[in-house]
Amino acid sequence: MSLNYYEESPREECGVIGIFAPNEDVARMTYFGLYALQHRGQEAAGIAVSDGASVRLHKDIGLVSQVFNNQNLANMQGHYAIGHTRYSTTGSSQLRNAQPFLIETMYGPIAVAHNGNLVNSAELREDLLKHGVGLSSTSDTEIITLMLAGAKGNTWKERIQNVMERWVGAYCLLILTRDHVLAVRDPWGFHPLNVGLLPGGGHAAASETGALRTLGCEAIREIQPGEIVELSNNALTIHQAVPPKKHLAQCTFENIYFARPDNVWHGLSTHHVRQNLGKQLAMEVKIDADVVIPVPDSSIPAAIGYAIESGITYNDGFIKNRYIGRTFIEPTDSLRKQGIALKFNVINENILNKRVIMVDDSIVRGNTTGPLIKLLRSAGAKEVHVVITCPPITHPCFMGVDMGSQDDLIASHKNIDEISHLIGSDSLHFLSLEGMMRAMNAVADPDEKNLRLSDPCSDEQGYCNACFTGIYPFNVNIQNTKTGFEKNIA
Repeated sequence: MSLNYYEESPREECGVIGIFAPNEDVARMTYFGLYALQHRGQEAAGIAVSDGASVRLHKDIGLVSQVFNNQNLANMQGHYAIGHTRYSTTGSSQLRNAQPFLIETMYGPIAVAHNGNLVNSAELREDLLKHGVGLSSTSDTEIITLMLAGAKGNTWKERIQNVMERWVGAYCLLILTRDHVLAVRDPWGFHPLNVGLLPGGGHAAASETGALRTLGCEAIREIQPGEIVELSNNALTIHQAVPPKKHLAQCTFENIYFARPDNVWHGLSTHHVRQNLGKQLAMEVKIDADVVIPVPDSSIPAAIGYAIESGITYNDGFIKNRYIGRTFIEPTDSLRKQGIALKFNVINENILNKRVIMVDDSIVRGNTTGPLIKLLRSAGAKEVHVVITCPPITHPCFMGVDMGSQDDLIASHKNIDEISHLIGSDSLHFLSLEGMMRAMNAVADPDEKNLRLSDPCSDEQGYCNACFTGIYPFNVNIQNTKTGFEKNIA
């Protein structure tokens, strides 16, 4: 049994960044920006750089620190750059699917980095093949790149706009040409994309605001759904390429789990939203207990919020080895049997003879929660009550979040009592859908003691909750899998 068996939380596809910075080392800037986005994908990384005449690319399987070094960064000189860090949702984790994708076109070179997932990629792929276009990967990003190469229009902005109308699904794109970086966001607004002003001149765009702040960006602005933002010598230009959808579909999991706590999306701090989720959970779930502990790291703000609202003491219960899950060296058989203990250790004195509330962001497959409860009981916990900061996940995601198929989702075929029995908890509680959306839009009072709550969000208010409700923003083929094209290219 590999360590991947114990990966419970859903996974994002990737992080993207693009930079225009004249007279700066844009490759090295992109490298540090990718470091700030490493949490969004740890399978592969890549950077493409243009000096105004030609584009150079370096990418490989591995973490940012494993893929790049001083030598290969020194060979990438220019004013424009895009970067990518990947977790696969369409196409397996192989070098041929690593990004950015770079090709030569009749209009010059173009490189593409993509965060998201097209739900109509099979149809688009078939259309390319019918027109004699060859494909070397099984990634929907290659489909996007090749469609751009064949698009009609006098400028890259026009070509992008013309093909956006055919793309259905989630896409935040950073596109590099000889003398431009263009940032593109889908009209549903599934995932965040932001742009900021660099201190030395020029601009940068990235999946999260934390990456932009790492580079010293100011005047950070969210790229709106359906926009194309152009970074070039002509300064920042913004173009509404396609109208935003009437019902936006922002991914609630960005704030529940994926984004770094310092990210700001729609004017709300992710850390603040997670605290609100914990507070709302404490309003809904009353448990007589001695201590509230988080499952690190994304659940820490929620556990703090739960403790504040409930009045129960907050403390650390687990210490997480943040590197064991990212190693490319397989453990020995004896270590593999240790399973979750390779990744987490318990602080015994904080748990011994305590009634514990364990706060976590989600239960997907149910593989991690049970072993964590066993660790707490082994440390002397009298009771273990599990509270989750979102509703049960009952349906897969097709918009760039790898949750597995519906058969993989424990809540799709077991009720809450059955899950609680399976994982060995004294009780199990999920945040209600209404409570989650209320917390997503809550604004804290200055004294942080109460929440001023908006009305619970409906579809009209702009969120995608398909993984909880089965109501998708558009028609999806539930038979699609991330390796669906692998049978054709081994």
